[in-house]
Amino acid sequence: MRVAIAGAGNVGRSIARELTDNGHDVLLIEREPKALKTTSVPQAQWLLADACELASLEEARIQDCHVVVAATGDDKVNLVVSLLAKTEYGVPRVVARINHPKNEWLFSEAWGVDVAVSTPRLMSALVEEAVTVGDLVRLLSFRRGEANLVEVTLPPDTPLAGQRVGSVTWPQDVALVAILRDDRVIVPAADDPLEGSDELMFVSAPEMETALHDLLLGPGRHHHSDSSS
Repeated sequence: MRVAIAGAGNVGRSIARELTDNGHDVLLIEREPKALKTTSVPQAQWLLADACELASLEEARIQDCHVVVAATGDDKVNLVVSLLAKTEYGVPRVVARINHPKNEWLFSEAWGVDVAVSTPRLMSALVEEAVTVGDLVRLLSFRRGEANLVEVTLPPDTPLAGQRVGSVTWPQDVALVAILRDDRVIVPAADDPLEGSDELMFVSAPEMETALHDLLLGPGRHHHSDSSS
């Protein structure tokens, strides 16, 4: 897979290292000469250019990329890169970094963004996930909010203990994708039993989160899902 990353700061380089380690073809685009630390990701290609300029994107062959990641520290730049990648070059997947949560509403399909990643939002969600038992926590949103990755840790005394995954009537448009138990990651099968203290990971339509919460925890418990959206 060919991936172009605009912005070779700490975030861009970290993404590039992960992708090159996984065998992907990565191009880092950076406009500041002092940020061209090519030895930090030697497997990647590097281009000194301004990703907001069409000439630079032409030189980078953006039209040949499967994914463009706008990972600079400037939200305005990330939006322009996303819009150009999607509208001018038809890049199939555009991922954009949100630096300031107040700008989150801008990172939408209208600006060419397929997936927006807000580090502050993600950090707060992970903190909630780490300390919360018996509540639903939203970790990530996919496809511009059409589906969310949500997590719940079942209370030790859950009435679902002993029930098999296949015997539970899950809400429509909700899929149980993983069970984290002790140090194991379980891909759930119909015959797998649920246990107290299981950490359950779901992909859910946003409008079904309340139904999922009530099924797992009962309507009397507080629902924290919206705090990390």
